Amino acid sequence: MFGVYCFTGLRRGDAARLGRQHIRNGVITIDTEKTGTRVTIPVLPELAEILTAGPTGELSIIASKKGQPLRKEVVGTLFKKACRAAGIPNKSAHGIRKAAATRAANNGATVATLEAIFGWEGGQMAALYTKAADRRKLAADHMEKLSKSGTSIPAPSGEVRAVGQKD
Repeated sequence: MFGVYCFTGLRRGDAARLGRQHIRNGVITIDTEKTGTRVTIPVLPELAEILTAGPTGELSIIASKKGQPLRKEVVGTLFKKACRAAGIPNKSAHGIRKAAATRAANNGATVATLEAIFGWEGGQMAALYTKAADRRKLAADHMEKLSKSGTSIPAPSGEVRAVGQKD
């Protein structure tokens, strides 16, 4: 369950519906439940390994012990229970989707890329993630500009003294 959330970025309802019928030639294609947007994403190696290890159902990868599909509400409840059992209370599957979007944005995904992966439209949701990632990256990439400009403090007159010059 965690692997499906983590390595697809699907919403709970789409993760609950995801089955082998949605995977062809290493690519997941699914019309999202919430917006009807078609998401077409490659199966990442991590997810392929998880699916191979199983167990999974046929009609839905996240399945009951008998291999039957589960309602999205049941999937959500099972995930919350697993989090509590792991000592991580008050967490839900949606947090994994947010973490996936953050990870993608921090690794350079653009607004268009995030929309393609997560099935968003209009740019607003994706911009939330890229803005924070862009700000972090810009600060990290350009912080040295503060030190390369010297350490001189403007004199009261507004003139800047050369480094090492005393008045």
